[in-house]
Amino acid sequence: MRIVAENLTFTYNKKSKFSVDALKDVTLTVEEGSFFGIIGHTGSGKSTFIQHLNGLIPVEKGKLTVGDINLADKPKTVKKRYKELRSKVGMVFQYPEYQLFAETVFEDVAFGYKNFYPESSEEELKNAVFSALSLLGLGGDTVNKSPMDLSGGQKRRVAIAGVLVTRPEILVLDEPVAGLDPVGKNELLKLLHNLHDSGKVKTVIIVSHDMDEVCENCTDVAVFAEGRVVFKGKPKDVFANGEEMKNLRLGVPVTGYLSEELEKNGVKINTDFTRDDFVNKVVDFYKNNR
Repeated sequence: MRIVAENLTFTYNKKSKFSVDALKDVTLTVEEGSFFGIIGHTGSGKSTFIQHLNGLIPVEKGKLTVGDINLADKPKTVKKRYKELRSKVGMVFQYPEYQLFAETVFEDVAFGYKNFYPESSEEELKNAVFSALSLLGLGGDTVNKSPMDLSGGQKRRVAIAGVLVTRPEILVLDEPVAGLDPVGKNELLKLLHNLHDSGKVKTVIIVSHDMDEVCENCTDVAVFAEGRVVFKGKPKDVFANGEEMKNLRLGVPVTGYLSEELEKNGVKINTDFTRDDFVNKVVDFYKNNR
C-alpha cells in the first residue's frame, strides 16, 4: 500500500482564537516496502501526520490516499472503510505498554483481533495471538502471564503484538525505542527489521528524535518543522544538509559531526552517514594515504 499526501493541511481548534496550524501543505509519498523515518521536534506536525494515516484525524484540506482508500473523500464514504483501513494500518503510540490493561498477555493481544474479526473461531483467535507473539520473539509461556509481570522491553513487544495481530500491511510506530536501554533498543529494532524483511509487514514507519536511529535503520526519511516537510529523501541526502539540520536544532548523526572534524584537519570522507560505511571509508583513506 502506497501512501500519498498532497497539500495536506490541518488546524487544531480552527474556529477558536487558540487555533494551531499543525500541518501546512504537506506533500509526501511513502512507497510500499520502505522503512520510513519521520523526524522533527515536538510540535513539528509529525504526530498529527501519522494520525491521519488510519483516520484518527480526518482530512480537513488537501489529499491523502492509503492504497486505494481516499481519505479525502466524503466523510460518510470514508467512515465505511475505517475498519478496513485500521486493520491495514497498525498504529503503535509512544510508550504503548502504558495501554496494557488485561489480566493476561493473551487477553491483551486478543482484544484487537476480536474487534476486527468478531466472527472468528476460538482456534483462529488462538493461532493469531500465538503468531503475533512469536513475531515479536515472545514464546507460548508468556500468554498466561500478567503483562505487569514482564520487563519493560517485553511489555512493549506485547503492546506491538496487539497491533500486529490484525495483520497490518503498514506498521506506524511513534518513538518505538524511547525509554529502552541499549540492549532493548537493539533487540526491538532487529525485530522490526525481521518483520519488514520477511514481508510480514510490508511498510514500516517510525517517528523519532534520534538522528542515528533513523540513519542506521531507514531507507527514506522526511523532516518536519513547523507543520511542513522541509527535507525528504534518502538519509545520506537529507543529512548532507548539516547546517540546515543544526539550524532546525535536530543535528545530524554522530558520523556527520566526526566527518566535519576530519574535514577541518584535511581529511574529506564521502559517507552515507551509517557507522559501518563511515568506519570503512576512514580505514580506506588511511590505508591509501600512509
